[in-house]
Amino acid sequence: MTDVLRRGRASLAFSFFAQGATFALLVTRIPAIQDRYGVSDALLPAFLAAVPILAGVGSVTTEQLVKRIRPSRLLRWSQPVVLLALLGVGSGDRLVELAVALGAFGLAVGALDASMNMLGVSLQRTYGRSIMLGFHATYSLGGIVGASLAWVGAHWHLSLFVSYLPVVLVLLPAAFVGSRWYVDGGAASGLETDADAGVDAEAGKGQGESGALVFRLLLPLCLVMTFAYIGDSTVSNWSAKYLQDVLGSSEQLATVPYNVYMVMTLVGRAVGDFGVRRFGAVAVVRLGAVVAALGFAVVAVAPGAWVGMLGFTLLGLGLCVLVPQTFAAAGRLFPGASDAAIARLNIFNYVGFLIGSPLVGALGDAWNYRGAMLVPMVLVLATLGYARSFAPEPDRYGDGHERPRTADVGRGSNGL
Repeated sequence: MTDVLRRGRASLAFSFFAQGATFALLVTRIPAIQDRYGVSDALLPAFLAAVPILAGVGSVTTEQLVKRIRPSRLLRWSQPVVLLALLGVGSGDRLVELAVALGAFGLAVGALDASMNMLGVSLQRTYGRSIMLGFHATYSLGGIVGASLAWVGAHWHLSLFVSYLPVVLVLLPAAFVGSRWYVDGGAASGLETDADAGVDAEAGKGQGESGALVFRLLLPLCLVMTFAYIGDSTVSNWSAKYLQDVLGSSEQLATVPYNVYMVMTLVGRAVGDFGVRRFGAVAVVRLGAVVAALGFAVVAVAPGAWVGMLGFTLLGLGLCVLVPQTFAAAGRLFPGASDAAIARLNIFNYVGFLIGSPLVGALGDAWNYRGAMLVPMVLVLATLGYARSFAPEPDRYGDGHERPRTADVGRGSNGL
């Protein structure tokens, strides 16, 4: 059975890697996509906003689908759709074809992100120790590989189709083969305990009994997810412009901060699980929030490009732990309905992505970009106020004392 879990963990890690590479290949070639389809600057934001909006729809749909279909099956079929949609983006030449390809990409990405994290949380529960940061580390590695391949395509003036085709030809069959070993948590691996079964039964009985309480419990994590992605989208969308226009770097140097940021997210996530096991999720989340806030502060006051680069380095190390731990915390809060909780939480991934870039841009135009960097800094610091939500057994009784794990049955009975 250990071999089953190891294969399940490795296959899921590959899925995270493939998704990181695919997403990076799309977003880093946006200028080339715009040129290929003749998308105007006025129309481009609508196309870019459509992807996270449809991804949110895909995540909501996934919450309903997992009531009837295992998350592993949704992941098995959504990942190929994402890859083929990427190839579709690179092969068309009319706006309607781009719209269809991006629409399919967005819907499938929502299902893919939700189902990947569902499997990750259920595997972590079965393992009995923190492994979620490791999955997201492979996503960061895939992002670095995808961005590097995109640079090669741009440097050699390759068409989008030529750039995307080899990647799809490698990842698509590998994803299909790897999907044979996905594990749907304890039940699928034959390791479900009687206690787990009791929690699930209680959760099923309590569906819809106390929606207000469920929302109150999940809301802190939704806010943390939003704040984290506002910070992430600030880096991905504004780091190059900030370094060049505000800190006076060269155009070539301006491309470095995001790569540094991605490398630091990989490093932070690669060691983050050890930190969670040693110090606990609350301490890791608090440290990540403080380091990320410090990074934004350094960026805001940086006198030159190299100090600004230090700020983006700190941002990578700080922000990288927040999202994986937020998904893991949702799984702990609702052990009998973690799939539904993760699907709902995943929506706020896209909310943060949608808010972050326009927010910083609007503040930068109306005020200045140094001041605009202080807004995500404050939002990330607000995470400190919600850090107790990441405890294995948060104090929900208001008396300052933690309760044994059996209390989770009571919480599970609130349902989703």
